[in-house]
Amino acid sequence: MSGTRASCGNVTTEARRRCRGEKAGDHVDSLIERLASVQVSSLCDADKALPVVDSAVHAMLPGSRVVGPAFTVVAHDDHLPVLVALRLAQPGAVLVVATDGHRRAVSGELFATEARRRGLAGIVVDGYCRDLSGLRTVGLPVYARGSTPMAGTTRDAGTLGGPVRIGGVEVSSGDLVVGDDDGLVIAPAERLAAAVAAAEEIEAAESALLRGMAAGRALPEMTNLDEHLAALAEHRDTALRFTL
Repeated sequence: MSGTRASCGNVTTEARRRCRGEKAGDHVDSLIERLASVQVSSLCDADKALPVVDSAVHAMLPGSRVVGPAFTVVAHDDHLPVLVALRLAQPGAVLVVATDGHRRAVSGELFATEARRRGLAGIVVDGYCRDLSGLRTVGLPVYARGSTPMAGTTRDAGTLGGPVRIGGVEVSSGDLVVGDDDGLVIAPAERLAAAVAAAEEIEAAESALLRGMAAGRALPEMTNLDEHLAALAEHRDTALRFTL
């Protein structure tokens, strides 16, 4: 696996920017703001092929929401790489940690506290964390497969900034991480930019449906359900739509 051992120092300016989870251009900041206002499920409705992280990697704190550029880390039963990454990652970044199947905790309360102090957006571990009580106090969005009290060593500097595989998704530093209680998608900014407008439209339509039901209207009556069913029975091309 390619990447930078323990530091982003001996690389080009562009590689250093990517290693630190940065993206060029104000349009990415604007995109992040828009992504923060929509649900992950709406993005997935807008693009059914978005790369969704294995749902076993889930929010450790209910109500979590995270959006930001990935800063990739490889940590095999050793949390030293994560500590180094906390020093290098830029504010707004999301640490995305691949453990490649190892089962010791590589993040906990101290790391979450430092991440919040430095302004990071969150931590995603395809593996395990610990200190759930402390994580609840800190409040930083943390995603993991679960918790274990056993931490790893501090002897392997790991790899920072290289491509990793997280919950079945190939991730590069600088890809955008979007997560909530439903799960995580991680993709290049341009892929999410292509989906965000449709996601916003979906949420506007669903808000209208909710208002309609609150006023006593039946959900099927606000769709083309009967037309859709008839078309399916006749093997015609069709799609279920809202009719508000």
